[in-house]
Amino acid sequence: MSSSDSKHSSDLKVEDVEKVKAPALDAHYDPALVKKTLRRNDLRILPLLGFLYAVALIDRTNLGIARIAGMEVDLKLYIGERYSIASMSYFIPYILLQVPGNLLLRKIGARNWLTICVVGWGAAQLGMGFVPTWGWLVFCRVWLGVFEAGFFPACVFIISTWYKRHEVQKRLAIFYLSSLVITSFSSIFAYALTLLKGKGNLNGWAWIFVIEGVITIVLGVLAYLFIPDFPDKATFLSPEQRKMVLDRVEADRGDSIPDEITRAKVFKHLTDPLVWAYAFMFLASTVPAYAIGFFITIILFSMGYTLTEALCLTAPPGIAAAVSVYIFAHISDKTKRRAIWLAMQNLMCITGLLITAYANANGVRYFGLFLVNAGASGCVPGVLAYSSNNMTSHSKRAVQTAIIVAAGGIGGIIATTAFQQKDYPRYIPGMWVTIAFQFAMIGLLGVTTFVLHRRNQLRREGKIGPLEGTEDFYYTL
Repeated sequence: MSSSDSKHSSDLKVEDVEKVKAPALDAHYDPALVKKTLRRNDLRILPLLGFLYAVALIDRTNLGIARIAGMEVDLKLYIGERYSIASMSYFIPYILLQVPGNLLLRKIGARNWLTICVVGWGAAQLGMGFVPTWGWLVFCRVWLGVFEAGFFPACVFIISTWYKRHEVQKRLAIFYLSSLVITSFSSIFAYALTLLKGKGNLNGWAWIFVIEGVITIVLGVLAYLFIPDFPDKATFLSPEQRKMVLDRVEADRGDSIPDEITRAKVFKHLTDPLVWAYAFMFLASTVPAYAIGFFITIILFSMGYTLTEALCLTAPPGIAAAVSVYIFAHISDKTKRRAIWLAMQNLMCITGLLITAYANANGVRYFGLFLVNAGASGCVPGVLAYSSNNMTSHSKRAVQTAIIVAAGGIGGIIATTAFQQKDYPRYIPGMWVTIAFQFAMIGLLGVTTFVLHRRNQLRREGKIGPLEGTEDFYYTL
């Protein structure tokens, strides 16, 4: 590297980024520097964001644990569909605020935006510990959705800007599986909190929300000190390392420097059919994921296990899912294929749903929950990587990621309404709704694979212009 290469400010210009071809890029830099920088990025970005996302998952899904810990009786959630309404109310603002949140992300900055989100939903979580009626519970759940709306799409957006396309899924998987491992033990932690029953005139379920809400607020304040920003503004890297990160991304997909977000660009991105195809895939993936999150303890409880046993038995399926997620992500990045591995995990999920729905022995039904959890969990980062690999520009990344994650919120609404109280304890209609979405996703994967393969072929034959407006860019199948 020349001395001039290392003299860059934190806000690099487009002309400062070297546009070398991807095959020669890593050879352009010292391999030791590339490896050291990637490791430093991984350690700074993935554990922190993964831990915060684990907290988000715990805070949005601990309603099921609180329900069987006494909240159902205290707030009369057994009347009609009150539990489903309380669960679903979270997703309405969560869906509506995804795109505005990602558009604000670049203006406000990653650190400020994520801190506002975490502290805000922590306050809503804390408030749930003091609700006197189920109506106030719904009110707090709405605010939980307001502040969590901007968090997950921002994390995916941030992570995808730091790495080359075929390095992304493994990173997204690490981010996601770290949250799976932590949330697997959340039920046990929640059970420990219920033992505070009677303290401060609060029932055990209320202490779940109070303690976890306080923890979330504290983490939000501490995270402000460590949350990384986008590569062009990163201060924890040297100028040479920052330039190397930007060069690699530029050579890989040509969008290392953010483009201006305009109304015309937003509308253009919203009219791309592929954006909505990825969104449906993510929706299909989150239906079983949310069903497990909200109902696994209830399903286990219905099998005849005690409260303590049901809460403890939620951990193993999550740990097994984390292992499965990483294995599939590693294979997907190594083979540079996305759709085929997503379809395999859909089939795994379908198998698990059928076993849990129709098997007689509790042990067999419990094994089915392992398959459902593994298949659904693996598809979440898989779809995000599939979509991220097949787009360029920060403006499209902001819009597309928000739309996809918003669709995941719709999946949450479907999961919480398809699994109805009248269908307890096996929830057969809800199981079949979830299975239908898995089959639909497999069909859509076939369509997108054909379309993307055809576009790649036409581009190689020179019959169409640059894909995504970027020279030497080809879709990942």
